[in-house]
Amino acid sequence: MNALAAQLQTYFTVFARAQRDLSENTIASYRDTWRMLLTFLATRTGARAERLDLADITAEAVTAFLDHLEHDRGNTTSTRNARLCAIRAVLSHAMIDHLEHAATISRVLAIPPKRTPKPMLEYLTPAEADALIAAPDRTTWTGRRDHALLVLAIQTGLRISELRSLTCTDIHLGTAANVTCTGKGRRNRATPLTTTTTAVITGYLTERAARPGTALFCGPHGQPLSRDALEHRLTKHAATAAKSCTALTDKHVTMHTLRHTAAMNLLAEGVDISVIALWLGHQRTQSTDAYLHADIAIKQAAIDRTRPPATEPGTFHPEHDILAWLTAL
Repeated sequence: MNALAAQLQTYFTVFARAQRDLSENTIASYRDTWRMLLTFLATRTGARAERLDLADITAEAVTAFLDHLEHDRGNTTSTRNARLCAIRAVLSHAMIDHLEHAATISRVLAIPPKRTPKPMLEYLTPAEADALIAAPDRTTWTGRRDHALLVLAIQTGLRISELRSLTCTDIHLGTAANVTCTGKGRRNRATPLTTTTTAVITGYLTERAARPGTALFCGPHGQPLSRDALEHRLTKHAATAAKSCTALTDKHVTMHTLRHTAAMNLLAEGVDISVIALWLGHQRTQSTDAYLHADIAIKQAAIDRTRPPATEPGTFHPEHDILAWLTAL
């Protein structure tokens, strides 16, 4: 076993779990990155993957791999940067035990993440959200399950990983109804449920009790729905909703879009941005500032406050009779 193989085994079996206590999602992401990197380098060099060593993980090789992800696999810049982060995490740990490779590893660690303009957040308007919630066929079990899932997701703004991990005991009904979850960074939080959401979830739980397993939103045999299954169901319902709400036709609706929708709904109701950050489980309020940029109403209100006193607020509309307007100047 060479140095690279030994370091990978040590990192993933001891360091990542016992010392860093990384989440299963993070470990899986790092693992997949290294599998793809070794496969790419083996194909590129003609060497067997198990023969690759720390000396083969050069800055040039890693840069070529990142370009391959972006140009050949069609990955986004954020995915490219996440893969780079996974590579750097393992090499940073390896450099302590292998100072003879410090120069090579340092050059990899010096590769900067790629910068890219952040796109505007996409979220659903109230009409679009209502159309999506009404899309599932509630004459079937899966339709009633999906309806409850969409209602909960749009109202609470839970992440897809948080929705998947929910169990029936995470729903607390009665006075101050809420849902509890363990979110990103292993931060626990409780999110209040509205009267409408409580009613939907109460009815769903009554039917869910007759099925096996503990997952709140389960498959046919009681197992938690996968990420792909959730996105597939959402895509199906978005297509159905687009038939009655044409505005959805031009939107790429994902589970994270529902999270953005919950945040924008809170912002529209005048909820302070710091409270929204706590609601969503953000560690810093800077993560929530993007919703301020996405809210056109807030920007319009700011413009209205800066108008001259004699000017009526609102968007400018030209006079129909331009000659009369010119005469009145």
